[in-house]
Amino acid sequence: MSGNVRKVPFQTSGVRKPSSITGPDDGGGPATAVVVGASGALGSAIAARLASAGLVVVGVARKPPDPASAPGVRGCAADIGDDSAVDAIRAAVDDVGAPVRMVVQAAGLPAAGPLPTIDPDALGSAVALKVGGMLRLVRAVAHRLGPGSRLVALGGHYGSEPSPHTCAAGVTNAALANLMRQLADHHGPEGVTAHLVAPGPADTDRLRRLSQARADERGVDVEEILAERRAESPLSALVTPGQVAWAVATLLDPEADALTGSTLALDVGARRGLF
Repeated sequence: MSGNVRKVPFQTSGVRKPSSITGPDDGGGPATAVVVGASGALGSAIAARLASAGLVVVGVARKPPDPASAPGVRGCAADIGDDSAVDAIRAAVDDVGAPVRMVVQAAGLPAAGPLPTIDPDALGSAVALKVGGMLRLVRAVAHRLGPGSRLVALGGHYGSEPSPHTCAAGVTNAALANLMRQLADHHGPEGVTAHLVAPGPADTDRLRRLSQARADERGVDVEEILAERRAESPLSALVTPGQVAWAVATLLDPEADALTGSTLALDVGARRGLF
């Protein structure tokens, strides 16, 4: 299918607001964004933000979002951890028929346990899902990328601040940061940029479930665990899905070219490293 579709350039000159984003080779119609993990707390917030910016959003998940609860989002049923997702996502973006302005890999990792008890195979599975999934996503849309397109992955605070309590997330997000630098180098000559957005612990139901499991192990109340997470920030705060969505949407601005290959930390000051 992709062999019959020519690459569609996407020009950013003069574009100042996400809402003005269009695909010039499609009669001025809107461009496309693809969000993997669109049914999750972060992915759904990102999809909604990009849809409100005027993009046609393809929301990818094993159980895609209900259009009635996600206006402007077209569901695409696919498992990004499987190679079959490439054809499914390619068909979905070809059905829209517009340039792809942004892709976001926001698939969440399953709970895998702390370092002392984690199944060693779980590390490989986590990397295959997020890192391998990012490669599948890029390959699915490569024929519709052009100058100004953004490749975005959600990493995490523990990729640069390792903790034995989050073994799989730390290892996987460190590998993801490396991949995004490679994608920036490879696609840069085409005018395509790559970005890693690394939130700290986010205030979501998933964090509360994981915190409850850890509280049960320690025999304490879950609020004590959540307080420890907040205390990592000098503001005593957790990142919100809305803040993550804001950061991703900001990368649509043409000035974000300067951020290609870099990691945008959204950890409310929790990171202790200087760079």
